[in-house]
Amino acid sequence: MASPNQVQLLSLPKITDVRGNLSFIENDHPIAFKIERCHWIYDVPGGEKRGGHAYFNNREFIVALSGSFDVVVDNGKEEQIFHLNRSYYGLYLPSMIWRRMENFSTNSLALVLSSMKYSEADYIRDLSVFKEMKK
Repeated sequence: MASPNQVQLLSLPKITDVRGNLSFIENDHPIAFKIERCHWIYDVPGGEKRGGHAYFNNREFIVALSGSFDVVVDNGKEEQIFHLNRSYYGLYLPSMIWRRMENFSTNSLALVLSSMKYSEADYIRDLSVFKEMKK
């Protein structure tokens, strides 16, 4: 289970079968929040980036369902890069962590599960403002 205040790469259950494997996510397992919103990112043109924001309260769990991409996270002091390329791993992101997604492979599909419904008021969209808040 994810620690609510720490960025973590988490393993998802993986049921192997000669007919194809199955993985799943349930509320509170392995993520420590009830899923309130689900969206996916796809058809990202070469060289484009997604994200580039933080949240005051929202938490997310990101899975590369197909292909690969990098999630660059910033806690206000340092950056860390997570390369997602397997559908049985996911990246847990607590609130107040800056994130951007980049280096999308052809036909990549990113699933994003959120702890809150969309609220523009929850976004921090300026990196310098975010870094100042984290001091």
